[in-house]
Amino acid sequence: MAQWTDGYWWSKDGLRLHYRDYPGGAEGQPPILCIPGLTRNARDFADVADRLAGRWRLICVELRGRGESAYAKDPMTYVPLTYLQDLEALIEELKIDRFVAFGTSLGGLLTMLLSATGRDRVVASMLNDVGPVLEVGGLARIRTYVGKQASWPTWLHAARGLQQSNFAVYPDYEVEQWLAMAKRLCRLTPAGRIIYDYDMKIAEPFKLPGGESGMDMWPAFQSLGGRPVTLVRGERSDILSAATAQEMARRVDGLDLVTVAGIGHAPVLDEPESVAAIDRLLARVLAG
Repeated sequence: MAQWTDGYWWSKDGLRLHYRDYPGGAEGQPPILCIPGLTRNARDFADVADRLAGRWRLICVELRGRGESAYAKDPMTYVPLTYLQDLEALIEELKIDRFVAFGTSLGGLLTMLLSATGRDRVVASMLNDVGPVLEVGGLARIRTYVGKQASWPTWLHAARGLQQSNFAVYPDYEVEQWLAMAKRLCRLTPAGRIIYDYDMKIAEPFKLPGGESGMDMWPAFQSLGGRPVTLVRGERSDILSAATAQEMARRVDGLDLVTVAGIGHAPVLDEPESVAAIDRLLARVLAG
């Protein structure tokens, strides 16, 4: 297991936010900024970091309301433009002028926005199962569970609970994989219960009409062009359609489109197809 240091920064509205900082990389080599999905946290990239740390510096952020980052007093700040402001504050704090961005789902949308607002700093990007168009059916599925607290007495119970609600996404997972997912998604409370590791109020703006995006993301996506771009898509994804993925490949020359067989939204990036795609992307970065 790769070692990291805990880092913290402050949002403009006074929240103390957290990231994991995995050291590595040669002098002048850009770090990898890892941005997780809606209900996820820095642990979502632990396997990626275990494989790449040492050769690359990885900064795995926790958006407000997740993991060790503070919960917002105003739930209406749980929206992409506020997350973007938080990330801008971190980039300024760490004095990072160039970086590779890995973004899963919501993190991929934020990757596009980071490029749209500062194109030259994103030297390469990996979008994990997300595009400028989000499928209505997938959003409806997410709304059925986000913001609904659950509680389990043991990690095995939590794993079984996740299996019941996510079997269609990962139909071939074994119990060990469900346990690993539970430990990424959940935390142990002082009372000894297992619960989700995010503020249930993140669901409030998401459930409003248009709360998932509210903007045309195609220009933001196309701003990634001209540099290495990898798009990982779960074959069974109900968020990123095959048609949208093909249109993304058409609009950005050289986009590396990878489909992970038998997986829904979203791949966890330890699949052989994902590992190979990430390695190809980083090789392109090093090659200049």
